[in-house]
Formats: sequence, structure tokens, C-alpha cells
Amino acid sequence: MNKLGTVIRFTYGNAIKQKSFLISTLVFVLIVSVLAHLPSIIASFGGDEGPKRVGVVEGGERYVSLLNEYYALSPEPAVEVVGVANEEEAARLVEAKELTGYLKAGAEANVNGVPSFEYKSKDAIPSLMGDLSSGLQYVNQALARESMGLSEEQVAKLSAPVSIVPVQLTDAAEGKSESEIQLAFGLVYVLLFLLYMGVIGYGNMVATAITAEKSSRVMELLVSSSAPLTQMFGKIIGVCLLGLTQIALFITVGAANLTLSQGSNPLLTNLNINLSEVDPMLFVYFIIFYLLGYLIYAAVFAAVGSLVSRTEEVGQVIMPITLLIVGAFMVAMYGLTNPNAPFIVVMSFVPFFSPLVMFLRIGLADPAWWEIVLSIAISAAGVYAMGWLAAKIYRTGVLLYGKLPTWKELRKAMKAYDV
Repeated sequence: MNKLGTVIRFTYGNAIKQKSFLISTLVFVLIVSVLAHLPSIIASFGGDEGPKRVGVVEGGERYVSLLNEYYALSPEPAVEVVGVANEEEAARLVEAKELTGYLKAGAEANVNGVPSFEYKSKDAIPSLMGDLSSGLQYVNQALARESMGLSEEQVAKLSAPVSIVPVQLTDAAEGKSESEIQLAFGLVYVLLFLLYMGVIGYGNMVATAITAEKSSRVMELLVSSSAPLTQMFGKIIGVCLLGLTQIALFITVGAANLTLSQGSNPLLTNLNINLSEVDPMLFVYFIIFYLLGYLIYAAVFAAVGSLVSRTEEVGQVIMPITLLIVGAFMVAMYGLTNPNAPFIVVMSFVPFFSPLVMFLRIGLADPAWWEIVLSIAISAAGVYAMGWLAAKIYRTGVLLYGKLPTWKELRKAMKAYDV
């Protein structure tokens, strides 16, 4: 146990002092800080532009008044419509940047007499197409009401808004509110990325560290001072602590920045998100499933890394494992919008997928307590099984040099050891 602690401290201390680790951590902290304030930054740069001016050419006074009537319904109108005598004048105003673009009526018209329109501007992909389309739809409805002779009261009844608020059914009587659903979705999305990047990044670090020691022949000295299994589990645990340190720093920085910007962040304000509604148990489950996911994949990375003699070969050998992690992440991404799909439910009990998928279900669905316990138990059994197999492979492969051994050669060598 003393030697295991020594390997853990050496692995953790050596990795956390590396310039590459410190620089990457600082860069990610800055990125997290900027992303937390990004909506406020964008709003500060674009908040004073006001509505964009759009022209309507060739006798479109009626359309101008109806379009401005529609845009005036918004507290902050995005568009201001003006009449222009002809297309040449409109094009000149666009060149002078007095107009963003202009609408030109076509020859064809619908049953209400509203013509088709062309919108001409300098933009390759005009950003106002949605606003203009909804405005012209309002014009079409207004002209239709006029042609049918509807009263103002009848028009008001037809236009009365209907409110619908999503509420997720859970075991709790009140269910999850819209704010809680949006908050859970955003938090699960971010934590899934951390889980994915942590497992793939730190697992790769374990394989690379083991291969580097083999290629430099340092491994022969280490084996003489401590057992191979002590080295393997010491590296896995040391790198795991390193990952937890970095992820805890990212979460702390992100939470602090979001808390500071909560009152002024337009994204949080528009979505009515209150960070105080975050369920602390979600972070507890994140740690549990991060550890389970990391340990099962790190054991595989360690076993594969022990078979490689040169660091240049690591990327090629670990590619199948990397693809497996990517597959689990893709399944989790699909589950973001379908957390109760039968396929997602089944995959939440498959060891290599459950750390991501069951965590997703906990955040966005309402799995029964026994499902969570069963998933954790199956994942823990998977960790034990992969740890046992990785230990046998590591103890055999750590002193094998040259080309990769075949499965027949590896099985024969593994039978010589009793792990």
C-alpha cells in the first residue's frame, strides 16, 4: 500500500507540474470564463444598433403601414420599413448603407392580392428573412380579415394567444418546471462534454505514460522496485485525481462566472434560468459516473499501452477504444432529445455506455432508484472485470518489446501468471 501511494503521488505531482498541463488548464479556464459572459458581450456590442431599415419599392404604401404595424407589436422592433419610389433609388440607398435591403413585389399574387416578393441586399445569407416572412404573413392575414369584413372584436378573438408551459412528470407531485428542465438540459450537456473529454483525455494519458516508460527502458527499473500491478493502478489513480482536480476547477470557474453574470446575462434572463435551482445530487452522480467511466476505460488504455513499445504506435493501437468512447458520446447526444427512448434505456445498463447514458437519464428523465443502483452496480462489475483482465495483460505485456504480440502469444504468456 505504501508503494501504491508513492506511485500515485509521483504520477499526480509530476503531471500537475508540467507546463503543458498548466497552460492547457489556464487556456480552458479563460475559455470557460469568456463563454459564461459571451451572451452579455454580444449584447453589449450589438445592443445599440436599433431596428434595421428595409425598403418597399413601387407603390407599397399599404404594405409599409401594415409591416410597421406588425413590427411595432414587439418591445424592441428588429425592422423599420420605409417606402421607396423605385428600384434604382432603393439600390442607391443600399449602397449608401441607409437601407439594409429592399423588398420588390413580383407579378404573381395570392388569393388575398398579396404579391410574391424578392428581398435584395448585400448579404449572402440575409439575417432578416425570418422577420420579413413573419411580417408579410401578418400582412396577408390583415388583408384577408379586411376582405371578409371581420370586426375588431372578431379579429381579437381569432388572434388571442394560447399559452402552453412544459412540465416534466416526475415522482415529485409538482414535476419539473420549464426553468428546471432548461437548466437540467444545459447542465447535463456541459457535464457530458466534461465526462467525455475527461475519459478520453486522461485515459489516453495513462496509455501514453506507460508506453513512454517502456520505450525509455525506465520500466525495467520500476519493475525491480515495485510490482507491475502497483504501477498500473498507481498511474490510473494518480491520473484520475489529476482529472478530478482539473474538472473541479472548470466547474468552479464556470459556476462563479455564471453566478456573477446571472443578473445581466441575457441568455439566463430570457430562458428564466435560476442557478439556485441546480440539484446538488446531479454533481454527486456526475462524480460517481465519471469515476466509473474513467476507471473502466483507463484499465483498457493501461492494458493496451503496456503492449506498445514506442509512443508513436499508441495512437493507432488505442483507436478502437477511442471509437468506442465516441460511440457512447454519440448515443448520449441522441438521448438529449430522447432520454426515455427504449434504445437509450437499454444502453444505460451497458458498462461502456452507462456512465454517459445513465447520467443523461438522471438529469433529463426520471429513472427509478433501482435502475440507477443497477446501472452503477453493472458499471462497477465492469470496472472490476476490466481491471482484472487489464492486470493480467499489463503484467505480461509490460516487459514485452518489439512487435505487438498476437492473441495466441499473449494468452500463452498470461497463463504463466496468477493475478
